[in-house]
Amino acid sequence: MDNPLLSVRNLTLDIPVGGGTLHAVRGIDFDLKRGETLCIVGESGSGKSLTSLALMGLLGKTIKRSADEMTFDGIDLTRANARTMRSLRGARMAMIFQEPMTSLNPAYTIGDQLTEALLLHKPVGKEAARARAIELLEKVGITAAASRLSQYPHQLSGGLRQRVMIAMALMCEPELIIADEPTTALDVTIQAQILRLLYDLGREMNMAMILITHDLGVVARVADKVAVMYAGELVETGSATEVFNTPSHPYTRGLLRCIPLPGKTERGSTLGTIPGIVPSLIGDVTGCAFRTRCPHATLECRGDIPRHTSGGHAFRCIHADGKLHAEEATT
Repeated sequence: MDNPLLSVRNLTLDIPVGGGTLHAVRGIDFDLKRGETLCIVGESGSGKSLTSLALMGLLGKTIKRSADEMTFDGIDLTRANARTMRSLRGARMAMIFQEPMTSLNPAYTIGDQLTEALLLHKPVGKEAARARAIELLEKVGITAAASRLSQYPHQLSGGLRQRVMIAMALMCEPELIIADEPTTALDVTIQAQILRLLYDLGREMNMAMILITHDLGVVARVADKVAVMYAGELVETGSATEVFNTPSHPYTRGLLRCIPLPGKTERGSTLGTIPGIVPSLIGDVTGCAFRTRCPHATLECRGDIPRHTSGGHAFRCIHADGKLHAEEATT
């Protein structure tokens, strides 16, 4: 059996705030092998982006990160110094940020920003780096790619900037791509094309990918594994087939009720909703964080929540028979 490229055990992120400590990420575990795509889904504010920044070593100085294990190809990321992380970022680990307007440097041309990582990490010349930049810009659907290299970010639309970010992440053919809502700035006609490109490149280069999104339609198309995140913790994990066909956590079933199903959801019918709001994670957090919004909540939900595992499918809930309610996801 192949060893995981990325292993995370009990990752916790705490942020000091005015009212105490915000427990933004709470004890999450997952593994990712080469060539696999893991989709992390959940509402805004659930800790998805912070998890990705923790892996890349890009957290703010005030955020406290702890983990029992966080390794990339045998490298302990919890102990890696700044020099080690700089050698990994861009070369072996790359990230596509959600907001290209603030991720691209307005003072440098697109060409300079695309070729920088390749010139830094690989023994290539400027002409080879420029050729690689043009090749990738064309792959992500940018026309007249050579002329774009001399332009600045403000001269491009939001969608073009997003595609530049994707090309930039792929410059050094990294082993791991973390894509944080990579199609946010793209119109729907381009989204599927970009996702297919990332998926195909992942297979071609045996590249692992973590895709962060709240779009379950996207997840269904590209995911090998799915991790459902709520209030800082992973409430359900498993293969895409298991999570979509036999959702076991009430939150997962609630998310699936919110999306239309081809051939089943009638035009004009009302989609499902999840009532309530995400609870505060400041101070002590006990029990199931979803209990205030869950139709199956009982007094037992205030205590310790067991983790049920069947093969590679796991979920946290006091209801061990969560699968009995799976039909709710498709009604």
